[in-house]
Amino acid sequence: MKARIECTWKQDMTFEADVNGFKIMLDAEPGVGGGNNGPRPKPLTLVSLAGCTGMDVISILKKMRIEPTYFNVSVEGELTDEHPKYFHKIHIIYEIKGENIDLEKVEKAVNLSQERYCGVSAMLRASSKLTHEIKLID
Repeated sequence: MKARIECTWKQDMTFEADVNGFKIMLDAEPGVGGGNNGPRPKPLTLVSLAGCTGMDVISILKKMRIEPTYFNVSVEGELTDEHPKYFHKIHIIYEIKGENIDLEKVEKAVNLSQERYCGVSAMLRASSKLTHEIKLID
């Protein structure tokens, strides 16, 4: 299976990406020639990670008959100081809320995502130290 996106230059540092028929504007900050018309490319890597592992965890939890009332994935990335700058440390925070949430099952779902299912985690793990935590919200 192949994936393909298009990323077309619009002006200055602004690009428009076409991903599965959805348009996403990418840009740089004004200090480096951008117009601030969209997110920067590197943080979108963190978005991909959050979405990938979040979808895994929700899917696994539903199979375990756990229905959270709230679920959020936050991702913090630390860039290297030298070029090429990349996220060498990435920390994922899973926040979950609901009645009778079994923390052990949530931990199992998160571990399955991180160790087996999330392809974005697998790719990033090759160049970054990935850590995670789970926060049960009352």
